[in-house]
Amino acid sequence: MNMNTPLISIVMGSSSDKAALQGAIDLLDEFEIGYELQVQSAHRTPEAMMEYAKAALTRGVKIIIAAAGGAAHLPGMIASLTTLPVIGVPVPLKNLSGLDSLLSIAQMPAGVPVATVGIANSKNAALLALRILATHDSKIEEKLVRFQANQKDLAQKQNQELS
Repeated sequence: MNMNTPLISIVMGSSSDKAALQGAIDLLDEFEIGYELQVQSAHRTPEAMMEYAKAALTRGVKIIIAAAGGAAHLPGMIASLTTLPVIGVPVPLKNLSGLDSLLSIAQMPAGVPVATVGIANSKNAALLALRILATHDSKIEEKLVRFQANQKDLAQKQNQELS
């Protein structure tokens, strides 16, 4: 866990979901952005999850990344309890390979928005969170510009290697 002030909360329904969140964890460490990492289950500990979501804003959290598999209620439940942006990461499970999770997170009712990234694509969740933070933080924006330039350089290098 990054020890800076947590700007981002990374929440999962079970510790087994951590593997699907590793991309976000690694990227936030690379960007030196403070985050908190928690297990909060919408089904097994709903009262604790509700308290956690309601208090996120008062802890200084700006964005919540929530991973869930199966019924995938966690991102939507959290979004219903806070005004913070919530980014859902569908977790692939044995049956249906995460398609059920993707559809559950993406099909939120009107009035309860949850941004949704691809199945197990927590790196994109972290990048989206960083882009939101960068609207008010020029240092994060500068790091994103460098990140994008590195992505371009990598693609060009790969293309050269094919020739």
